[in-house]
Amino acid sequence: MRRGKTPSGHQAVTPHPSPFTPHGTLYIVATPIGNLEDITFRAVRILKEVDLIAAEDTRHSRKLLSHFGISRPLTSYFDHNKNLKGSYILEKLAAGESVALISDAGTPCISDPGYQLVRDAVAAGIPVVPIPGPSAAVTALSASGLPTDRFAFEGFLPNRQGKRRERLAELKSERRVLIFYESPNRLLSTLADILELCGDREAVVARELTKVYEEFVRGRVSEVMEKFQERTVKGEVAILLAPAAAPEKGDMPSVADLLQKHMLSGKLSLKDAVRQVALETGQPRSEVYNEALKLKGKVGPGSGDREAGTGDREPGT
Repeated sequence: MRRGKTPSGHQAVTPHPSPFTPHGTLYIVATPIGNLEDITFRAVRILKEVDLIAAEDTRHSRKLLSHFGISRPLTSYFDHNKNLKGSYILEKLAAGESVALISDAGTPCISDPGYQLVRDAVAAGIPVVPIPGPSAAVTALSASGLPTDRFAFEGFLPNRQGKRRERLAELKSERRVLIFYESPNRLLSTLADILELCGDREAVVARELTKVYEEFVRGRVSEVMEKFQERTVKGEVAILLAPAAAPEKGDMPSVADLLQKHMLSGKLSLKDAVRQVALETGQPRSEVYNEALKLKGKVGPGSGDREAGTGDREPGT
């Protein structure tokens, strides 16, 4: 690391560049999700100093940049042009220019374009520096009243109901808080699918976060649905679902039964089957692994062993 003065005179700490890679830096800059006061001093400084800003929607971002007196070259970067514009941005970075990536709101790459650009920049040896800030998922969770120690962010569920229901069926036993983004137009249909497939557990719908009409609707899924039945839902929506209840001991399949199911399916290697069963049951992986070795001879040689050389290794090592 090295310290030095930025062009604006601020003291800054930046990764120490390699003398063999005179590249620019790709900055991943979080922007407000509603309230413009939530932008950080550092984000404003970086946006004023970079050579180029890559934005999901240039028209939307110009309003933000204008508000903070930021006048830098702007280019678009979104899902449908990410291959073409990704190459253009990488050329700029390789030539020594610095680029800031921003999305319409929140942290880029989190349910927004950017992953591919970051991956390619890393592969090319270009420094990638995050400029942290707002994220709707964490903002919603922090004020939800649901457990915050363990959670899983699922982004947007599939638009088609069949695919959406398949995904919810896979998640119904998840023992962590689940966070989804959803369109206001699909809120009620998604809540109905959650109620049917995941049960009437505690849920929170967070709407218009950090904006004038910010709202948290809490209760069981059926209660939350009732509160939205006679309303036109507007604005960005996050759905938070409480963890699934622990299954009764009598209803829980044994470790051996679960292992046999996964090993016979042929979809998972032995190591992956052990990892999955340990996750499903909460049992130590070493104990599940020992049980898997006992079963391996019973279900047939090579069962559950799609990966060469994984049969007798300690999982996770």
